[in-house]
Amino acid sequence: MPKQVEPLTAAVIQHAVRKAQGGQQGGRDFPLVDGKGLYLEHRSGRFHWRFRYVRPDGRENRLALGQFPEVSLAEARDRVLDLRRQLRDGIDPGAARKAMKEEAERAGAATFAHFAQAWIELKSPGWAESTRRKAELCVNSYLVPALGKRDVRDIASHDVVEVLQKMSKHAPVLTRKAAGAAKAIIRLAIAKRAREEGRLLDLNLRDNLPSYSKGHYSAATNGTDVATVLRTINALPYDVTRAALLVCAYTAQRPGDVAAMRWADVDTDTAEWLIPKTKTGQSHIVPLSKQAMTLVESMRQYTAGREYVFPPLARQNTPHLHRDTLSKALRDAGLQGKQTPHGLRATLRTLARERLGVSADVLEAQLAHAKKGEVQAAYDRTGFVEERKHVMQVWADYLDGAVADNVTPIKKVQE
Repeated sequence: MPKQVEPLTAAVIQHAVRKAQGGQQGGRDFPLVDGKGLYLEHRSGRFHWRFRYVRPDGRENRLALGQFPEVSLAEARDRVLDLRRQLRDGIDPGAARKAMKEEAERAGAATFAHFAQAWIELKSPGWAESTRRKAELCVNSYLVPALGKRDVRDIASHDVVEVLQKMSKHAPVLTRKAAGAAKAIIRLAIAKRAREEGRLLDLNLRDNLPSYSKGHYSAATNGTDVATVLRTINALPYDVTRAALLVCAYTAQRPGDVAAMRWADVDTDTAEWLIPKTKTGQSHIVPLSKQAMTLVESMRQYTAGREYVFPPLARQNTPHLHRDTLSKALRDAGLQGKQTPHGLRATLRTLARERLGVSADVLEAQLAHAKKGEVQAAYDRTGFVEERKHVMQVWADYLDGAVADNVTPIKKVQE
């Protein structure tokens, strides 16, 4: 006749746990047996509930039921009762648990979110930093929140169109990129045999989205308009947004690159900012004027010890300031159709050439534009770094002069 086991009590468990944690000897030894297959074992300083049972085929097995005290004695007993009911029905609870885990893994591997992440990991090594950021923004901020948990086999074109239509109301340019990303993600799922062959997305953007003409980025190209733009930026209420826009103006770099500026890429000794990979796929050195450096340093009070110079605003799910925040700030300030953050590049290209007489080659180098022609791109690697240091300080002084209604007496830069 098997030996009767006295059921555990909370007091007995607590007493044994205190002894074990204090390294004391004696008392009731682990494992603490409760009966009906339930026991508590001590391993590596932690206490684990286990269930010992005999499988329907006669083999013995053990299942983990959680840690004490997170799982109480009463809860562990309830879990054992459920497992013993399965045994009475001829079900091996261990095999059932394994099957459920495998099914969950299969389901997770078939979601849109799974293939969205796989697509980004597959493509990002060949992307420029700005391209990667835009793709991640489309996927992580718009597509995945709406479609991420859906089985990739069940997603129809109209599901994606609904997401794009909502998105187009405030981000028309990004909506087109999101559409391309969605189609590429579905193509990857088909290639991985997670979706039926030939079931591509037919998004028909021409008929399903409002008409949109990209055109040129709005930009101020005369001293009076530049002064208005800069005064408007200086009057913005948020320090981070204002500083980022002014850095865009002083450096004429792409807004996405400015928003994602990292402290590790800023050399305060040389007053240079290294963009590791631009839209052209090359690294780019950006001279920082005294004004730009002051703005960057002013962000330390917000992001000291963090990776990015410009922190995200409240409710932004990005590790740094969202580039769309810069565009929205100018629109909300009354500059829609007059000035965009990207248009500040055209402002430099036009005014620095016309008013300051800066060499077109130097300006193109500052803007990090790709060289025209394969031969020129391969052999002309001139960066004009030293020339640009001087030019960008003159440019920053010119902008400050524009704000102060002092745009005429600027001396032209020697080519």
